[in-house]
Amino acid sequence: MIRAYLAGISTHYEGEDIEIRYHIYENQSLISKKSVFQAYRKPAIVGQVALLTLLKELEQYIGTEIIIIVNDAALKEQIRGTTKTKNKDVLKMSSVVREELTKFKNLLTIKNVSGDRSELAKWNEELQP
Repeated sequence: MIRAYLAGISTHYEGEDIEIRYHIYENQSLISKKSVFQAYRKPAIVGQVALLTLLKELEQYIGTEIIIIVNDAALKEQIRGTTKTKNKDVLKMSSVVREELTKFKNLLTIKNVSGDRSELAKWNEELQP
């Protein structure tokens, strides 16, 4: 089983790079720990861009059970298609992410830990710089 912790960090200023942090574990052993900077993206889609970046890294594990742990309730809604937003960029990126997720069949789970204090503390500790 693969377990990945993911954070997409936007900046407060337009034009600055976004940061994507993720750690990937396979059966409790760390196999990848990265912090990637990408060109500026609107803050509304940073979570989806981060997820796409991680999915590209996880393509080699297609067919394996994968759990991605995030602290982003909006990201889960956007992926499920239950978001109430009218933002065209968010809706367009959501369809791209959903299409990418179909490659992993039903073996990929995205877990939002924003409502669970102990899981959130573990997520935060895991992704400290």
